[in-house]
Amino acid sequence: MPSGTFLLPFSIFVGNRINMESYSSINKSISRYVTFSDAELAIFNSLLQVRTEPKKTIMLHEGEVCNFEAYVVKGCVRKYYIDENGSEVILQFAVEDSWISDISFSIYENEPSRVFIETLEDCKFLIFTPEAKETLFEKAPRFERAFRILLQRHLAVTQNRLFNTIAKSATEKYIEFLEHYPTLPQRVAQHYIASYLGISAEFLSKVRAKLAKSH
Repeated sequence: MPSGTFLLPFSIFVGNRINMESYSSINKSISRYVTFSDAELAIFNSLLQVRTEPKKTIMLHEGEVCNFEAYVVKGCVRKYYIDENGSEVILQFAVEDSWISDISFSIYENEPSRVFIETLEDCKFLIFTPEAKETLFEKAPRFERAFRILLQRHLAVTQNRLFNTIAKSATEKYIEFLEHYPTLPQRVAQHYIASYLGISAEFLSKVRAKLAKSH
């Protein structure tokens, strides 16, 4: 197998056959930033691929080249890397109505990824490849602005998370986490949340117990 080859071992592709509810969700999401005509949205939808993955599927391994951007129709996903001590450090969770990819040099410069992307629940995605994106920008150029805004928003969230890691207490970080991901404590293991917050699972238990007493 050539180095960097991207495999979809458990993927189920069903062409562009997808129910209107799923199209409605992604169309509403992308239209938050730019207003599109029905014809433009039809072009966008025609370039999407449906992919379903069972829980605990590694969609991207470290060292592979990422060649997808995935919109989460249903389920929960995590993006993480392994540090020098062999510990998993979670960079992002993605749930319904959000996007997941490796937006570093892997997808834009065809470089090996430094992260893993793994499903934490049975998931359904709409997949967008770099080739499909180029076709979209040629046929419906206004989508370029929408995706640029999406990227800017992702970078802003990343910068805000870096600030929080440095400047905020564990309790403050957990409260903000709950504001962004209110359902995740019931959906994922506590040690995953602790990894995302940069604290131990034991310390997170103390934070949660303290907050429970105060309410």
